[in-house]
Amino acid sequence: MVKEIERHGLPVVHMCTVVPISLTVGANRIVPTVAIPYPLGNPALDPAEEKELRRKLVRKALRALQTEVTEQTVFTD
Repeated sequence: MVKEIERHGLPVVHMCTVVPISLTVGANRIVPTVAIPYPLGNPALDPAEEKELRRKLVRKALRALQTEVTEQTVFTD
């Protein structure tokens, strides 16, 4: 689905816990997340820390959306 959306000119970020699967399906912008049961959070953290973790992941995804890519790119920073 990611490739099809991009084919129509809309940039997409695939946020995932298993990067090799994203690479296999051909996602162009990949942002690694936390863990399979909680991709965008960590219930072991206190609420303030978890909120900051989520904000960090969303900011990373927004930066990835703004980045021109010519090949598959994993945004780790």
